[in-house]
Amino acid sequence: MTRLKIDWTRCDGHGLCASLLPDRITRDEWGFPVLSPHPVREDEIIDARRAVALCPALALRLARR
Repeated sequence: MTRLKIDWTRCDGHGLCASLLPDRITRDEWGFPVLSPHPVREDEIIDARRAVALCPALALRLARR
């Protein structure tokens, strides 16, 4: 089971992650990401990895349980 996690000490609310993964990440009223509570599905892993790699603040990561 893989989940997206955010390092809140790094996140600046750029919103790129929400643009790349709109089914998994929305934005709150201040522009910060709100993650889906559900695990990332296998068919979403490639897009999730791309969002992690492109995060300008290096705040997004994938965590396996």
